[in-house]
Formats: sequence, structure tokens, C-alpha cells
Amino acid sequence: MKNSISAGTIARTIILFLALLNQCLSMAGIQVIPIDDETINALVTTTWTVAAALAAWWKNNSFTQKAIEADKVMRGG
Repeated sequence: MKNSISAGTIARTIILFLALLNQCLSMAGIQVIPIDDETINALVTTTWTVAAALAAWWKNNSFTQKAIEADKVMRGG
């Protein structure tokens, strides 16, 4: 089986490269991505909300008695 580079590795590398490029241009006084403080606040808040929603949705949330019993069987207890 041939090993290959994952899509996640490529995406993270591209994002890192763009962040480094943006930082270098910013140090040179060139504002590539013009963002104000309110936009950053909205972006961080939205990202936090989406991440919390996805984590809560992905997690196995058992509310009914049958679901709780099934969790016990699944865990071997």
C-alpha cells in the first residue's frame, strides 16, 4: 500500500503558508486582509458557537431510558 499525504495535511500547510505570508506583509506595512475589531469579534464568536454546536451534536446524547441502557451495553457494563 502506497502512503499518501492526507487532505488535512495539505489544507493545514496552505493555511499556515497564507498566515505567514499575511504576517510578513503586515510587518512590511501592507494590509492584505482589512478587518476591523468588530469583524474579528463577530468571527470569533461565530466560530465558537459553531464549534460548540457541532461538538454537542456529534456527542452521543442519550435522553431516553432505552438509549441510556443501550449506552451501558455498548460500554460493556
